[in-house]
Amino acid sequence: MSVRHCDIVILGGGLAGGLVALALKQAQPGLSLLLVEQGDTLGGHHVWSFFGTDIGKAGRDLLDGMIVAAWPEYTVRFPRHERCLRTSYYSITSARFDRVVRASLGSDAIMTGVRALACSATNATLSDGTRVEAGAVIDARGLRNVNDLTGGWQKFVGRRFRLQAPHGLNAPIVKDATVEQIDGYRFVYCLPFAPDEIFVEDTYYADGPALDVNAIRARIDAYVAQQGWIVTEVLDEEQGILPVVAGGDFGAFWRASGSNVARAGVRAGLFHAVTSYSLPDAVRYALALASQADLGGEALARFSEAWAQRHWQESAYYRTLSALLFAGAEPHLRYRVLERFYGLDHRLIERFYAGRTTTLDKFRILAGKPPLPVTRAVGVLTRLGARPKPLSFSGTRP
Repeated sequence: MSVRHCDIVILGGGLAGGLVALALKQAQPGLSLLLVEQGDTLGGHHVWSFFGTDIGKAGRDLLDGMIVAAWPEYTVRFPRHERCLRTSYYSITSARFDRVVRASLGSDAIMTGVRALACSATNATLSDGTRVEAGAVIDARGLRNVNDLTGGWQKFVGRRFRLQAPHGLNAPIVKDATVEQIDGYRFVYCLPFAPDEIFVEDTYYADGPALDVNAIRARIDAYVAQQGWIVTEVLDEEQGILPVVAGGDFGAFWRASGSNVARAGVRAGLFHAVTSYSLPDAVRYALALASQADLGGEALARFSEAWAQRHWQESAYYRTLSALLFAGAEPHLRYRVLERFYGLDHRLIERFYAGRTTTLDKFRILAGKPPLPVTRAVGVLTRLGARPKPLSFSGTRP
């Protein structure tokens, strides 16, 4: 067994792990870092998007060089209305993410194709026989156990196409819910990366995590054909299964995810409880962690738990909305909840996605004509037993 020494080892080279590594490198260039990723590339095969109001200047600086496309507005489509919202929107691809992180850290600080078998606050054992001795270990390997959480699932398949002719879109379609409602709330998401290049994702807010990739590919192809677009090449594909959290036992979730080790990203529960978006939280967390005076293993473990616990407490309202969505609305009518939401003030919508919903916002979201029966909504809010059943991967992992 070979032994490697460093100041900090980060297990998991996805979005959260890569951003933590970048933030640490920028804050303290003298640190010796090691980023370990089981895949061949950092970030896998993903497109991450965010609104311009989600992060501040420090966050934009951290993402410098990663953004592959930017638009000044976006649209949403529902059966009863279509709307253009003048909020800037940005996208990052995993290919660009991989390139930026590698350039910043250097090849000596990155190991790919290697899996972490075990870890503590200050060491890790890797699948190639390497034992890493470090001042601190940060575990960013993704979700391990969600059995102590309740809610539903957001699952998707996305495909990036080269087209025979321009698609004609000037801005992203963040939600097209005019499509047939299948397996819960369904919408299609379109990103026009170039005049003849588009990313189309078919997304579902469903009760279970089962993902029929072939069936969804066929629906994407049908949607593309319906728009009159002719595909000449499939450039990339991604798929995912993410939790939409309505409740649960945070303490049990934390204990089930490992021992006293610092964590990052979705492994720490750092994502939006309704949208499952993780990029804004990943950026904020990476910057906060990198600013800590004590970067030792025990200190970072305490920091990450306190940060995650505060995030859980501050997300209580969003979990209530998830409970209303899953337990309060029939699956084929869930789109009505979002249809009404997208009729509200655009600044409220911006704050919602950024996780900065105000007290007045909370009232406005629930006030007015309800998008689901009042008796059912009251039942969900007053009887915890009526909330969605515990989440379980049932053999399927995102």
